[in-house]
Amino acid sequence: MDKNSKFDEQRIASELDKLVQSGSVPLKYLSILLHFYKQVHDALAQAGRPLDSFYEQFALYLTLLQKQFQSPFAFEPYHRKIRQPIDYYRFSLNFIRPLINLPRSRVFGLDIATKIEELLQRGENAVLLANHQTETDPLSISILLEQTHPTLAEKIIYVAGERVVTDPLAVPFSMGCDLLCIYSKRYIDHPIELKAKKQLHNKKTMERMRQLLSEGGKVIYVAPSGGRDRRNSQGIVEVAPFDPHSIEMFDLMARKSNTPTHFFPLTLATYELMPPPETIQVELGEKRPARFTPIHISFSPEFDMNTFDEADKSAFFPIPTQNAGERGKARSKLCCSNDESIAEGAMDEEENRSGKAAADRSSVGIGKEADKSLKRKNRAEAIWNIVNHEHERLINL
Repeated sequence: MDKNSKFDEQRIASELDKLVQSGSVPLKYLSILLHFYKQVHDALAQAGRPLDSFYEQFALYLTLLQKQFQSPFAFEPYHRKIRQPIDYYRFSLNFIRPLINLPRSRVFGLDIATKIEELLQRGENAVLLANHQTETDPLSISILLEQTHPTLAEKIIYVAGERVVTDPLAVPFSMGCDLLCIYSKRYIDHPIELKAKKQLHNKKTMERMRQLLSEGGKVIYVAPSGGRDRRNSQGIVEVAPFDPHSIEMFDLMARKSNTPTHFFPLTLATYELMPPPETIQVELGEKRPARFTPIHISFSPEFDMNTFDEADKSAFFPIPTQNAGERGKARSKLCCSNDESIAEGAMDEEENRSGKAAADRSSVGIGKEADKSLKRKNRAEAIWNIVNHEHERLINL
């Protein structure tokens, strides 16, 4: 580390200490912020990247954090990215971009991205059914698309769980994204005194989503797994199982909107950029490792939600390239509880609103419900297989 780098690190540490002493930043976040600073700094230095812009961006990040701790930003059910007086979108892209090895990064399915743009221009909707690997995924997508499809990148609305809008360290980046904010089942009872408030928030989010789809011309990203992918017991990054209820919710919302809505699997291979903790943390304030790395995304052809049935299932099970045992374990976890189940609580709300809770309990009714459940499971498994198969290809580039 050269003299200037040492000086800047000491200056950052001094500024953080001042913030802590002033009460602007809780003490528990001091070590987390210092760790994050060192992770990003060392990743850029080892890659031979210029550090001047990093110091500038990190100083701005500290200023934004101070504002967040002093006056926490309250996210509406539908949050629009903030561009003035501070352009949080540009700040976020400028902060993350230096960590991405762009010459070695790849985007596949650009023709499909173009098709999505054409659908939006016609007033139709697109839903991206994707895996999720890092907190920076929305920014990674924008950065990889900014040379070819910048308008599409800026239009994507992301379904976000509680953590990215409540963790103070993530909030400045989240403020630069268009978000539909939903409290997941995992956290809706924590703390119990806020449960009713969170349920009301989810209801408002669902109503707003219905309005957006009815307006048309919207593109929404959702991770049906409800959380980030993690490494399995063999150290291989594994696409988390897709929750059938999450996919069903969006299908139901699309049908109710009376606006043509198209579904596209989207695969992300961004894990190495900022890997999540090895285990799920309930408390806020996770440490954030950072690396200089190439990343990849891939748009897959439209998935026909209307005609899929058991007979179509075999068409969506490509020959596996990963360890068969691990693949089998992953498939067996479909329909089971997952990381955050972002949309599960909202699905319960929507099912009640649609009258499904009052379904016929006769033997015939139960049989029909069982058939619907199996179809939902098979459909989720088919979409997961498309994403998983493409993920295997991307991580081996």
